[in-house]
Amino acid sequence: MKSQKAGTTTSDNKTEITNISSHGLWLYHNGHEYFMSYELFPWFKKANIEEVLNVKVPSTNHFYWPDLDVDLHLDSIKDPEKYPLVSK
Repeated sequence: MKSQKAGTTTSDNKTEITNISSHGLWLYHNGHEYFMSYELFPWFKKANIEEVLNVKVPSTNHFYWPDLDVDLHLDSIKDPEKYPLVSK
């Protein structure tokens, strides 16, 4: 697959973690790639790679990491400032 600029659209309908770095991870979903920093998504910082890669899509724009018991909606990934953490 050719690399694309983040946020561009393809006809792909898959979801996967495309990169993990010391700053965060990138979620690819339906032709778009979203960066999730550890600062805003702390549950992933100490998780192992297998736990992070195990992402499920139980419904439209809803993601679940069963090994971490983390549920996120796409809106909270796109605009995390609108959805502040309640607990840590």
